Amino acid sequence: MYFSAVIDLLKKDGNFREVTNFKQDSLVMEKFQSVKFDQLSYDSRKISATTLFFVKGQAFKLDYLNQAERKGLRFYVSQTICSVDSALVAILVKDVRKAMALIAQAFFGYPEEKLKIVAFTGTKGKTTSTYFTKGILDEIFAEKVAMFSTMETTLDGDHYFKSELTTPESLDLYEMMSQAIINGMTHLVMEVSSQAYKLQRVYGLTFDIGVFLNISSDHISPMEHPDFEDYFYCKLQLLHHSKKAILNRESDHFEELMKEVRNLGIPTYVYGRSEKECDYFINDNFNDLFDFKVCKGQRFHSESSFVGEYTLKIPGDFNQDNALAAMMAASLLGVDSDSIKEALSQISVPGRMERLTKNNGSSVYIDYAHNKLSLETLLQFVKKYHSGLLIVVLGSTGGKGISRRKDFGEVLSSFADVGILTADDPNFEDPILIAEEIAQSISSEKIKVEIIVDRKQAIRYALSLAKSAEDVVVLAGKGADEYQMIQGKKIFYAGDVAVAKETINTSGFNDEGTVS
Repeated sequence: MYFSAVIDLLKKDGNFREVTNFKQDSLVMEKFQSVKFDQLSYDSRKISATTLFFVKGQAFKLDYLNQAERKGLRFYVSQTICSVDSALVAILVKDVRKAMALIAQAFFGYPEEKLKIVAFTGTKGKTTSTYFTKGILDEIFAEKVAMFSTMETTLDGDHYFKSELTTPESLDLYEMMSQAIINGMTHLVMEVSSQAYKLQRVYGLTFDIGVFLNISSDHISPMEHPDFEDYFYCKLQLLHHSKKAILNRESDHFEELMKEVRNLGIPTYVYGRSEKECDYFINDNFNDLFDFKVCKGQRFHSESSFVGEYTLKIPGDFNQDNALAAMMAASLLGVDSDSIKEALSQISVPGRMERLTKNNGSSVYIDYAHNKLSLETLLQFVKKYHSGLLIVVLGSTGGKGISRRKDFGEVLSSFADVGILTADDPNFEDPILIAEEIAQSISSEKIKVEIIVDRKQAIRYALSLAKSAEDVVVLAGKGADEYQMIQGKKIFYAGDVAVAKETINTSGFNDEGTVS
């Protein structure tokens, strides 16, 4: 990619300011027109003489740029001149994140134009819906469906690796899309977080189908969104950048969502729990853990239909809702009802509603529920099907989602009999102080509250309290994660599923529910 093409892109987007450095003025630009960049990077460890480097993020340090210059770097994109007394040339822009997205998009040959892309946003359910959609699409487009999710990423439809972010940085996003195309992928299913729009990770990207699952207050903190309005605004951007939309009738602020799509004039499909205002709805009278029935709603206007009875491998009416959203997206891409039915019966999702059973019959649910809406929905489900003690193990992440701590206390007050507060990626914060913040928001005096920072010990203790077949333990927050974020580093942790299985299966744990 040539220097001249970079400048043209920035000018067309209204993002260009000037080309300069500490020693020279803007007249230097003309002599660089034929310079060619063979690599893009925002990591000073990945640099060569032909790299275009992006200065982004609050954590950026001048030392990074000096390090890159020693490796041969000549050009960087930034909002300010970062390097003084240096020969480095700065391409100054108004917004470096927007610049990185557009330049990466062009550098990798606009890969989104070669893929059918389904994107999910929402406060809860993104990952489950993404797995459901990929699983259904695989029935027709076998080994041609890539996926970017919070949990895992696959660029060839078969081999998976752990994701770093829910939605990758724009440079990584387009590089991954490009690799997916090289691998023969024709479809991509991905999650789009509010931070993806806040930080311009998907700037300039249009999706074939955008699915808005739900919205409730979350990610409110100095590091994320200052208030709900900002959070909701960022979520809404998905609708502005989708060719077709799918909405959940049961979502909070549904009327605002409908108003948005009407103003945008894009084809919109609605699902929910009642016939009114829906294309498809789930018949609540069916009322089964794993089976559900899909019916046509009053506003049905699709060319194809997939009404009928379906079976999931993971329980919960909220997972049925996620499945229906996935079914509608897949149907719009040409998947037939028989293929949908076959796929859904086989799909499992790591760390989502994984269920274990103790020898005495009590149940253990492991779920990634990590905000108010997801935890509330999970505990409502558990109370519906279990009449004994409800024992909940959870924590709250350090440095972000601060509002969740109060939320968790309120949810525990409404549903739990025992709340065991523990570590959940405390990072640079003290996990005891985080637990104490949650405890301060528990208003019910009927709840027994314990703080056990060691998550493994917290889980073992919780399992020891479940003494009958009607008792249930919920391990919330970590899902399938096999690490704890502590002091900026990922520290190995066996994982909630592994700890629970080990506790149940070891001789130190007996049928009476006590730890010896």
